[in-house]
Amino acid sequence: MIDAPRYAELAPPDRILMGPGPSDVHPRVLRAMSTPLIGHLDPAFLEIMDQVQALLRYTFRTGNQWTIPVSGTGSAAMEAAFTNLVEPGDTVLVPSNGYFGLRMAEMVRRAGGDPVPVAAPWGRPLDLEDVRAALAEHGPDVVAFVHAETSTGVLQPRVPELVAMAHDAGALVVADTVTSLGGVELEVDGWGLDVAYSGGQKCLSCPPGASPLTLGDAAMARIRERAEPMRSWYLDLSLLEHYWGDERSYHHTAPITNVYALREALRLVAEEGIEARWARHLRVAGALRAGLETMGLSPHADMAFWLPSLTTVRIPEGIDGKRVARRLLVEHGIEIAGGLGDLAGVVWRIGCMGHSARPANVMALLAALGGVIASEGGTVDQPAGLAAAAERLTPHWSGRVR
Repeated sequence: MIDAPRYAELAPPDRILMGPGPSDVHPRVLRAMSTPLIGHLDPAFLEIMDQVQALLRYTFRTGNQWTIPVSGTGSAAMEAAFTNLVEPGDTVLVPSNGYFGLRMAEMVRRAGGDPVPVAAPWGRPLDLEDVRAALAEHGPDVVAFVHAETSTGVLQPRVPELVAMAHDAGALVVADTVTSLGGVELEVDGWGLDVAYSGGQKCLSCPPGASPLTLGDAAMARIRERAEPMRSWYLDLSLLEHYWGDERSYHHTAPITNVYALREALRLVAEEGIEARWARHLRVAGALRAGLETMGLSPHADMAFWLPSLTTVRIPEGIDGKRVARRLLVEHGIEIAGGLGDLAGVVWRIGCMGHSARPANVMALLAALGGVIASEGGTVDQPAGLAAAAERLTPHWSGRVR
């Protein structure tokens, strides 16, 4: 027998999501998800698909015809990029400065390619001279890099220069923009990126399940000219183009409700304006960083290459980082996360993305974090941190804490 009372109506706890993702979902996006389901080949849904593609082009800053939401999480969009673009025997340069660069290399390996690493310290950007040397030595078919590294809080600078170097070497360029799309400056066409993929649950503040991907003409030509079919049927873009292209022929049942959600999230981006949205993330996350530093905590990434949508801050000596994060969740309903890979146990990762990038959330987090650290025996100046953040938020700060 099933204990029916145990399975009462769903009532998840109310959280403030300030971790590396997902971020808080806007109420309008939640409402869009509650609208009636229609068929994935219904003419009304086909129109919605057109709208989503147009809104994605706006957000990616691209005119690429091939701009679609992949049915799956951000890792599905990542895998779609590599399994379509990389053929067995291809050389792929994967300069990496964090956890998700390593995931890129693993996907290249599973696609049959030969990933060539170019390592940089976790917390520093890629060294372009190291990349240049590797390009000359290996002559890769593809170069792949992480624009916004979620594990370290580092935003890769000098992207147009990196892309130009790769193109001069005859390589196509793939960019991981999972934690940058809709939150920090990203110019797919302006920077010459051949492929960029992302996720909905970060700066777009959308539930995961329909993940943005854009490909330029050179990338699509390479995919169409493959010597052998790619190993994944589900993510085969040469098949998906018949569904997302002009034919609109059946391939698989799209995650209709997730597409609704992505459309509304992208409408919010367009209403705010992409450049204004970048500015909001920088202002609100800048207040968060100022508050943390003034409180006495040390950001891991230097300001010169800091990723506004994801701040890594060093865990003070003698403090149990996991215990603090757990107390924040249980006692204050605020989610942050610990480090990954080389930074496990070294940093907290604090997101300031999309609908979560609001003054009230920043102030609530700083107040709670300062209080928990102090109660754990750490030394922090909580009042000074709150004052520094509030000053950065003026005149937008309302004085209310959620």
